[in-house]
Amino acid sequence: MNRDDKVTMVASLNDAFSRSKLTVVADYCGLKVSEFEKVRIELKKCDSEVRVAKNTLLRRAVADTTNADLGDDFTGTTAVVMAYSDPVEPAKAVTKFAKDHDKFIIRSAALDGEKIDLDKLVALSKLPSKEVLLGQLLSTWSSVPTGLVQVLSGVPRTFAYALQAIKDQKESSGN
Repeated sequence: MNRDDKVTMVASLNDAFSRSKLTVVADYCGLKVSEFEKVRIELKKCDSEVRVAKNTLLRRAVADTTNADLGDDFTGTTAVVMAYSDPVEPAKAVTKFAKDHDKFIIRSAALDGEKIDLDKLVALSKLPSKEVLLGQLLSTWSSVPTGLVQVLSGVPRTFAYALQAIKDQKESSGN
């Protein structure tokens, strides 16, 4: 790889690190290409990617970004997963792949530039998707006015039932 190619690669990686909402650093030593391709396909479905490059290029690329804390984790065979939109689906894909493949070891992760540990990444992967959360929020919002209307309509309804009962009582006693 000549110098111009390295500069281009660092610029591309720097852009990817800058746009990434979730970044996961993993060791992939010992994985077969066919196995590694499976995680690539899963990540591509959720607007994310996995990149492999030399550690020196990765350190240079991450230096000027919010993910600079990850630079110390670039040792050995390094794969970097970058999620550009919703971080939950890629976290699910990466943790599932790591669980299914012992040779894929997650070293560290960063969410919106803040370094997180493996437990937080697993917790993130257990969250429902953005669409499900929005649906739950909308359901909560719509249930509050509905409950309020039911409570407020209960008073006149009870009053109407009481008037009807008085009317029925007077009619039955008058006959």
